[in-house]
Amino acid sequence: MKKWKQWTGIFLGLSLAVSCVPVIHSQAGYDAAHTWAAAAGVSGMGIMSATTGTADPDGNPTNVSGTADPPDADSGNSLSTIRISVGNGQATPQYQAGQKVDKLTVTVKNSGVSSAQNVVITPVINAAEEWPFEIDSMNYEQELKEIQAGKSTEAIWSDLKVREDVETKSYKLVFRISYDDGKKEYECEKSVYVKTAGTKGNEPEDPGYPPYPPIIINPPSVEQPGDQPSDGQPEEPDQGDMGEGGVYNGDISAVGGGGGSDERKGVPRVIVTGFNTEPGAVNAGSNFRLIVHVKNTSTTTAVSNMLFDFQAPSAGTEAAAEAPAFLPSSGASSIYLDQIPAGETRDVAIDLNARADLVQKPYSINMSMLYEDSNASQYEGSSSLAIPIYQAARFEFSEIELSPASIEVGQEANLMCSLYNTGRVKLYNVKVKFMGDGISAKEVFVGNLDSGATGTIDGMLTGESETMPGTKCKMVVTYEDESGNPSSREEEFEIQVTAPMEMDMGDMEMMGEMPEEAKGFPVIPVVIAAAVILVIVLAVVLTRRRKKKRAQAEEEDLVDEVDRFTEDE
Repeated sequence: MKKWKQWTGIFLGLSLAVSCVPVIHSQAGYDAAHTWAAAAGVSGMGIMSATTGTADPDGNPTNVSGTADPPDADSGNSLSTIRISVGNGQATPQYQAGQKVDKLTVTVKNSGVSSAQNVVITPVINAAEEWPFEIDSMNYEQELKEIQAGKSTEAIWSDLKVREDVETKSYKLVFRISYDDGKKEYECEKSVYVKTAGTKGNEPEDPGYPPYPPIIINPPSVEQPGDQPSDGQPEEPDQGDMGEGGVYNGDISAVGGGGGSDERKGVPRVIVTGFNTEPGAVNAGSNFRLIVHVKNTSTTTAVSNMLFDFQAPSAGTEAAAEAPAFLPSSGASSIYLDQIPAGETRDVAIDLNARADLVQKPYSINMSMLYEDSNASQYEGSSSLAIPIYQAARFEFSEIELSPASIEVGQEANLMCSLYNTGRVKLYNVKVKFMGDGISAKEVFVGNLDSGATGTIDGMLTGESETMPGTKCKMVVTYEDESGNPSSREEEFEIQVTAPMEMDMGDMEMMGEMPEEAKGFPVIPVVIAAAVILVIVLAVVLTRRRKKKRAQAEEEDLVDEVDRFTEDE
C-alpha cells in the first residue's frame, strides 16, 4: 500500500511537469524572439534587413501607436512575420554636383512569410543639408501598396537635381516605411547611402596618398616610356563657348577578395589623366574613337585584371530621351586590360557613335573600373569624361535667278536666291561675295540665320570685260559658328558679258555726208519758218482774191456803162 502511494505520487508529479513544458517553451520562444528583434533593429550601411515595427525601451516590438504587440495567436509567434529591407542588391549610386538625375530607385523587399499591405515609403529630411538633392517638391511620399512575401518592388523618385553645394562624401538617406498586416499598422526607418562629388574647393584632402584631382580640364601631357602623350582634349577646332572637355575621377573603394592591401603601401589608385578623340571634333551622328589615358598613381603596387565599362547617360530630344547619348559602334561597352605597373600610364580605346539628334554641347560618359592589387584585393573606381559634341552646319540654296542673263560691258544684272538653314545650329554673320572673270560686285550681308530660317541674297553684278560663253562665276557664302570660327561654301552660276554694240561702217559714212544740221532736228526754227510761210501764203491768196474781185467789179461797171450808152442812142 505504501509503495502504491509512492508510485502514484511520482506519476502525478511527472504528469504535472509534462503539462508545464509547453508554457515554458512558449515563453522562452517569446523572449528569444524579442531579443533577436532588438538586435536586428540596428541600422546598417546600404543594404539592411530588420523586423517590422519599432521597439519599446525593453526591446519589445510596437505598432505605430507605441504600445507593445501582444502575441500573434494565428502564427503562434509574438513577432510579425513581415521583414522589410531597402536597397537589397543595389550598387551605391554616384552623382556629381549640379547633375540632373532622371530617377532615384530604391528597392523595397519583404523577406518575411506574410504580405505587407498598404506600404508607404517617405524620405526623412530633417535638414536640407542631409538631402543631397534640391528640394523642389512638397511631398516625396511613394505608395507601394502591397508587397507579397519574398517579393520586392521599386520606389522611384524622378527628375531630381543634385545640389551645387554638395560635399564629396557619402550621404545617408533615411526612409520611413509604414505598412500593416491586415490587423495592425507598423512603422520602421531604413537607410541607404549615395555618393556625391562636390566642386574642387570641397574635395577632401587625403594625406599620405598622391593627389586625386576631381576635375581636370586639358590636363598636362603625361609622358611615360612607350606611351603616347596625353593632351586631354584636341586643340582644333577652338571650342570657345562650347566649354572644354573634362575629366572627373571618383573615389576608390575596396570590394573584397584577397588578403587585403598592404597598409604600408596604401590603396592603389587608378585615375584618368586625360583623353582624346579621333577625329578631334566629334559631330553628332558620326562614329569616333575615344582614347582614355589611365594611370596607376601608386609608386609601389601594380594593378592587374582590369575591367573598364563605359556607360553614357540618357540625353537628346524628348522623343528619344531614354536613349544613351553614346553607343558602342562595334562590340561591347567593356574593355579588359591585363595590368598597369606602378606609376605607369596605359591607354584604353573604344569605338562609339554619337546620336544624330544631340544638341551642340559637352556630354558626359561614365567609366567604371574594377581591378586587383598584388594581394588579389579587389577595388572599384569610376571617372566621368565630358566630350564636346558638335552639330555640322547645313544649308541649301534655291535656284539662282539672273536678270538679265547676258549683259554688255558697263551694264548691270540682278542676282537673287534664297538661303535655307537646314541644320540644327545657328549661322552667324552670313556674308556673300561674288567672284569671277569679267564681273565685279559689292559684298552682300545677310546677318544671323536661325535653324530652320530663310535668308535672301540680293546682289548687283556689273560687267567689266567680255567673257566667253559658258564662263562660270562663284557665289561664296561665309558664316561663323557660336565660337566665332569662320567657314565658307561656294555655289557656281553662269553669266555672259558681251562687248558693247558697234555701228556699221556704211552707216558711219552716211552720217559723215549729212550736213551738220541733220545731226539734230531743229524743231523750233522749223515751226517758226512754217508759220512765216503760212502767213505769206495767206497774204498772197488774200491779195489775189481782192484783185480778182476788184477786176470783176470794174468789168461789171464797164459793161453797165456800155449798156447805158447803147440805150441812150
